[in-house]
Amino acid sequence: MRIAMIGTGYVGLVSGTCFSEFGINVVCVDKDERKIELLKQNVMPIFEPGLEDLVAANVKAGRLSFTTDIKTAVAGADAVFIAVGTPSRRGDGHADLSYVYAAAEEIAEAMTGYTVIVNKSTVPVGTGDEVEKVIRAKRPDGEFDVVSNPEFLREGSAINDFMRPDRVVIGTESDRAQAVMRQLYRVLYLIETPIVFTSRRTSELIKYAGNTFLATKITFINEIADLCEKVGADVHDVARGIGLDGRIGKKFLHPGPGYGGSCFPKDTLALVRTARDFGAPLRIVETVVAVNDERKKAMAQRIIAACGGSVKGKTVAVLGLTFKPNTDDMRDSPSLDIVPALVEAGATVRAFDPEGMEEAKKMMTGIDYCADAYDTMKGADVLALVTEWNEFRALDLDRVKSLLKSPVVVDLRNVYDSAMMRGAGFTYTGIGRP
Repeated sequence: MRIAMIGTGYVGLVSGTCFSEFGINVVCVDKDERKIELLKQNVMPIFEPGLEDLVAANVKAGRLSFTTDIKTAVAGADAVFIAVGTPSRRGDGHADLSYVYAAAEEIAEAMTGYTVIVNKSTVPVGTGDEVEKVIRAKRPDGEFDVVSNPEFLREGSAINDFMRPDRVVIGTESDRAQAVMRQLYRVLYLIETPIVFTSRRTSELIKYAGNTFLATKITFINEIADLCEKVGADVHDVARGIGLDGRIGKKFLHPGPGYGGSCFPKDTLALVRTARDFGAPLRIVETVVAVNDERKKAMAQRIIAACGGSVKGKTVAVLGLTFKPNTDDMRDSPSLDIVPALVEAGATVRAFDPEGMEEAKKMMTGIDYCADAYDTMKGADVLALVTEWNEFRALDLDRVKSLLKSPVVVDLRNVYDSAMMRGAGFTYTGIGRP
């Protein structure tokens, strides 16, 4: 089989590479000539563990290639995946579908013979219908089906998520399209991966509902953490106590500074807008969006409070800038609210992130980017842990104390045990713990 993957962003590059690992011939397409040239040199535009090696192996095997020529890539393909960005539209929060529709028009002009056009991008309910209209207007006599196949990739573990997913969701009522999709995912059938076939609109909604539910779990445990602080309870014990209930589950019950990243912020907002448009407002999700926005802003105040109520003229060491570990993604990261607020309050911020520094520099100026974790701490009045990278989990506490001007630590990810830290002589503040 041969497929074309339109878009070499996070979803397109990972998905295309993993399909090629399944033995399928894949051509990844992007308009960005510089990005394509770098990919041909095996230079990745994103940080994802294991991706560089997997790309190199499949390019060498002749199953994976990169091009800017969409016509050549699409012509003769069994399936064409649309994996372009759908960022929040400025002003109203709706998903910006201009890239999706532009890709659909180019596919319509290039496809030859029967083609399955697969929406891999995260799109609102009904987008598949619109894509079908766009293509039909260009090619009234064209043989094609439009399918929804949402991605469920977690940054930092995306390859494993694609190779061994919890489920694959495919939205189509066409037997012919189903047959093509079954063949594409044949490897996953062999390991008994649940394959959910449903209508196109249902598939589109599954993606949004899934991400929104996870965002709700995160926001729920963050609010429980706030209550724990007031009543003297431990949020981690609460999370374990409820997470052992099979109806609830233990995942995404980790308190912190709020969710961020490429999916949850824009997907929750897009679902809120869609629900309002259809006259079925989602009050819970609206609250989740508002509470998460407020939480990220409030985290800077926790750091300021740990410094006695003011950081004016003080130095804050910040460890971690990306929204989560094992990625260089800065999109909607809590640090983008926390760090500027500290600077505005008069602090000098010294920061380090293992992979996100270059992206952070594009988004935040006026701070000192340091060479490593310990470099941030030199003469700092407080150490704030914002992202739980593994290399921050076993810091040399004696060295930390010797570098800091004051032994004050604000741990927004609860990486360290509060009793141990206080026993080691630190003034320690965590999230939702006594």
